Amino acid sequence: MRSFKLIGFLAAASLVAAACGQSGEAPAEQAAPQEEAKPLVLVAGATGGTGSLVVAELIEQGYPVRAFVRDTAKAAERLGADVEAVVGDLKDPASITAALDGVGAVINAAGASAGGGPGNTAENVDFEGARNLAEAALAAGAGQYVLVSSRGVTDDDHYLNRMFNNILIWKRRGEEAVAASGIPYTIVRPGGLSDDSGGNQTVIFEQGDSRSEGIWITRADVARVCVSALAHEAALNKVFEIHAEDGEPQADFAAEFASLSAS
Repeated sequence: MRSFKLIGFLAAASLVAAACGQSGEAPAEQAAPQEEAKPLVLVAGATGGTGSLVVAELIEQGYPVRAFVRDTAKAAERLGADVEAVVGDLKDPASITAALDGVGAVINAAGASAGGGPGNTAENVDFEGARNLAEAALAAGAGQYVLVSSRGVTDDDHYLNRMFNNILIWKRRGEEAVAASGIPYTIVRPGGLSDDSGGNQTVIFEQGDSRSEGIWITRADVARVCVSALAHEAALNKVFEIHAEDGEPQADFAAEFASLSAS
């Protein structure tokens, strides 16, 4: 009887040892799956009205951020001293390349000011700058380029072209250059921009650029859409317009991205 009990004990011990990987230790609990690390995002136009909100939204969503700026003092004032800022110019490809080290995605919220000025025209910033950043980002291995453009870019006779030296025509050429570069892209065309707080209305997604006047959206909601695009593969290689209307704000734009047609 004693030998039978011993055999039973040894058999049970063998099973426990096998479960423990022959280590004699209790089996460890299965490790919880790790959340995929979010990419470092370079933001061009980071000190502007929309760009600064893009930076804030990225930080809120847990993305590491690098601001591409021309003035570090202005960047510290607008973004806070804790945000990494690198000095460069979209007209200077070498400075762009240096800023892209380790970057996984780019959001370009840069745009020419209404007054333009030497070297800061819509042709320089909205077209050439967008193109330079796209080509450098592709060469650096970035996986996505989000461009903030505008409604009305397909209307050559738009009143804004007459007022501001063909600004929408140059924005459209910037869009075309980004798409032609080969980098996966998301092109966002907001309506008129307001500085009201975001997250209070329904964001409407459209395609076709069929209307542009009297349609508004907050800069904060534009920032929310741009940052959300980084998390959804369905946003890749899509061009679309957005504006806001009274209604329930979306917590996420996954369904809206999925409903869009690819370019």
